[in-house]
Formats: sequence, structure tokens, C-alpha cells
Amino acid sequence: MEIAIGIFLFVIGTIFGSFYNVVGYRIPKGESIVYPPSHCTNCNHKLTFFELIPVLSYIFQKGKCKHCHQKISLFYPFFETITGILFVLSYISYGLTPELIIALTFVSLMVIIVVSDYHYLIISDGVLITFGILLFLEILIINGLNTALYSLLNGLLAFLTMFLLKKFGDFLFKKESMGGGDIKLLFIFGMVLSYPIAILSIFTGSLIGLPIALLILYKKKDHVIPFGPFLASGATLLLLLQFNLEMIINFYN
Repeated sequence: MEIAIGIFLFVIGTIFGSFYNVVGYRIPKGESIVYPPSHCTNCNHKLTFFELIPVLSYIFQKGKCKHCHQKISLFYPFFETITGILFVLSYISYGLTPELIIALTFVSLMVIIVVSDYHYLIISDGVLITFGILLFLEILIINGLNTALYSLLNGLLAFLTMFLLKKFGDFLFKKESMGGGDIKLLFIFGMVLSYPIAILSIFTGSLIGLPIALLILYKKKDHVIPFGPFLASGATLLLLLQFNLEMIINFYN
């Protein structure tokens, strides 16, 4: 039964992952996620149903457009697969509980953020607001009004902390140290993970991103490195581990 649920969630995850790719690519450019329909960016060939099957269509087409034979970016099947894996890991971590809904919504937002911030250095306000409202409603329905209001307070504290860190970074480096989207993202981290874990996600994301950032800077010294994907990775890791304040206290005792 558990294996069947895992397979089902993986398949659903890859389907959603395909859609999140579209959202991450189009929303930052101000484009509709509905029109035009999915197409080859080289020849504008409208993709058929079979060409839209996540992961498998890439394999069967050998990574090329069936119409013009232009290579298809590996990012598409990669993020489809990653989303499927994250859906399964969310189930392993939370089981068939109401909290699984929150976890799936949260990791979905993280995938979209990674796609958009990596390609355009943009974390869309529209995406953050949409998912922020959705997550708040889920917390409200699942855990009640008091917990939902407390989650908003946690989000506000995380937002203010990140804002102060940005101001300090701007002063220290004499230039923009991080984008506004990163600050707003911390609000959602605080709301879902709690304030202490949201702050911990900053350091976790920094540790994940440090070796990658150093490698990129070594090859391209003037390359701007998006912080959003690292923040998203750190927060997702803490979410899946169900890391909480009690675990931190026990670690030091």
C-alpha cells in the first residue's frame, strides 16, 4: 500500500513539476501560464499529449524536439523528477496526515522559486502571495485560528530579521547584498517552519550554497549568484526532517 502511494505521488509530482517549470519560466517574464500552449521554443511546434508526458517524453524523444530536432534542455526532466521525489519524501516524512498537504504545497513553491530565481534572478511577488495565502488557509483549516495567527507572527519576525540582515549586508559590501524576493520568502519560511527554523534555514542554505557559489565565482568572477535556490534547499531539508526548536535544544543538552 505504501509503495503504491509513493508511486502515485511520484507520478503526480512529475506532472505538477512540469507545470511548475512553466510557472517558473513564464511568470517572471509577465507571460500567461495558459497561452500560448506548451511549445518548442525553437520552432514553436505545439506539443502533443505524448510530448507532454513528464520525463518519459524526454527519454523517448532522445532529448530532442520531434519536429525540428533541437535539443531540449535537461532542466525540464530534471525538475519534473525532483518534484516527484520531493512529493514522495514529503509522504515518507509526514505520512497520510493533514500536514502532508502543507508539506506538498511548500515544496511546490520551492521548486517554482528555484526555477525562476536561477533563470531570471526573480522571485515573483505573485507566486509568493498566492502560495502564502494558500499555506495560511491550510494552516488555519488544519490547526485552527490561534495557530494560524501565531504562524503569521513567526512569518513577520522572520521577514524583519532577513530585512535587517539585508541592510547589514548592503552596508558591509557597499552594494545590494540580496534581493527583495529573498526577504519576502523568509516570511513564508517563518509561517510554515516557525521563526527559529526559518532563521536556521538561512544558515543551512548558506552551507549548501557555499561550495557551489565558490565554484561559480572561480569560473566567472562577475557572475551574479541567486540566493533563492539555496534558501529553498535549506528550508526544504528542514521541512522534510521535521526539524524543530526542541531538536535544537536537545542537541546542545
